[in-house]
Amino acid sequence: MTNILKIHDVGRRTLLKSVVYSTLSANVLGIGRVLAADKQIVDATEVSPVALAVSEYIANAVHRNMPEEAVEASKHHFLDTLAAMISGTELLAGEKAIQYIRTQGGTPQSCIPGTRIITTVVNASLAGGMLAHADETDDSHAASLTHPGAGVVPATLAMAEYEKSNGLELLRAVALGYDINCRISYALGDYAFARLGHGTHSFGPMFGAASACAALANLSAKQVRFVLSYTTQQASGLSNFARDSQHVEKAFQFGGLPARNGAAAATMVASGMSGIDDPFGGPNNFFFAMGPTVKPELLIKGLGETYEIINTNIKRWTVGSPIQAPLDSVYDLMQEHKFKAVDVDKVVVRVFKSGAEITDNRSMPDINMQYMIAVMLLDGTVSLHAAHDVERMRDPSVMALRQKVQLIGDEALERQLPSRQAIVDITLKDGRVLHSHTKAVRGTYANPMTRKEVGDKAYDLCAPILGAARARGLVDQVWALEKLRNIQALRSYLQPEKG
Repeated sequence: MTNILKIHDVGRRTLLKSVVYSTLSANVLGIGRVLAADKQIVDATEVSPVALAVSEYIANAVHRNMPEEAVEASKHHFLDTLAAMISGTELLAGEKAIQYIRTQGGTPQSCIPGTRIITTVVNASLAGGMLAHADETDDSHAASLTHPGAGVVPATLAMAEYEKSNGLELLRAVALGYDINCRISYALGDYAFARLGHGTHSFGPMFGAASACAALANLSAKQVRFVLSYTTQQASGLSNFARDSQHVEKAFQFGGLPARNGAAAATMVASGMSGIDDPFGGPNNFFFAMGPTVKPELLIKGLGETYEIINTNIKRWTVGSPIQAPLDSVYDLMQEHKFKAVDVDKVVVRVFKSGAEITDNRSMPDINMQYMIAVMLLDGTVSLHAAHDVERMRDPSVMALRQKVQLIGDEALERQLPSRQAIVDITLKDGRVLHSHTKAVRGTYANPMTRKEVGDKAYDLCAPILGAARARGLVDQVWALEKLRNIQALRSYLQPEKG
């Protein structure tokens, strides 16, 4: 037999060594029976190979070693998302989330970073998810069309606090969440799935959050399948987020909804609730319901070999993803040629067509291409404050510079997706034309940020809320997270002195 899926260290069973891709297509959308050749799988004759494989992998995830590169990447993305959550407390979507949670009460189980609120795991996940995507600060995974951190990290942190997990268990759970997040999106059809109106930004992170929470709760493989089944019942979201002009419902869809629903699925099963033993096989299963773009076998392809957290992008600039590459280009040109905004006659920005449509003169500063290019030209950098300064958008000097920025949606760059490239040509008043083609944005897997760069970004975002000492302490604690015996010890670094 060929094309056998290789997943290392599955733990209690050697379940995966006999799973064959050709078997998956025949079984996952049918009655889910295992072939006679797989008789070594005991008491599983009604469960599909995909459900068996993924549930076993999740159940053993926090006890499985990861490559050092994946451990380091998990620290980067955990810290980056914490910083997004903490800075999000002073943004509209974050303020609304906190306001809502204050009305809910709840057993004190987990903290909401950036506040002194301690509430239930589910409430903390909801609020944390909205905080994480209250801005365009959080990470993104272009190939799966998701923002993994906003859904996965808040729920993982909340569950780890409740379970009193150690730092290494948390890092492994975070990496697991990213892996399942991305693979669910691949299995659903990612970009093709989104074109049908579905919200990949909620589907992927929801399963990622559920998986991470289930792993931290030390659930059995069968219980994990119950968790996944409860997640299928809650899986939802539409790709209409661009219509949200205040970024509040978008913060819910990208972060709050998946974090809450994933945490809820895991905590319900951990409390003793049972469910469907195979949500991915049998009549009317999840993939059957999701339509024509699905490829269920992609859910388990490469598990234990390819760690998607390594392939996830961290944003250098706190703006929408299509604006990252143009800002890199302008910044690099300014550094090289030492010109100022007053020297600029015209700027032509080419990005992928769908990215241009999302960012063309939008009302929100952080997703307005023309405004953010003007800020970079004026300031030589882009700050969180500038990315949310609505009044500055209307400043006459800024408006004059915005008029000089021509945005073009380029079909050739659209074909380069998921690589979000940009071509920038700046014509100076002295007649020089400066050209830059950014193919690998700073912070992407092809051009990653250093530990110092990630730490500096996190410190800059956290210090205004936590204070300088706690912000520096938080960064230091995350870099040494594998030594932490109880994640609850991190709480004092996540909370401001007052508030």
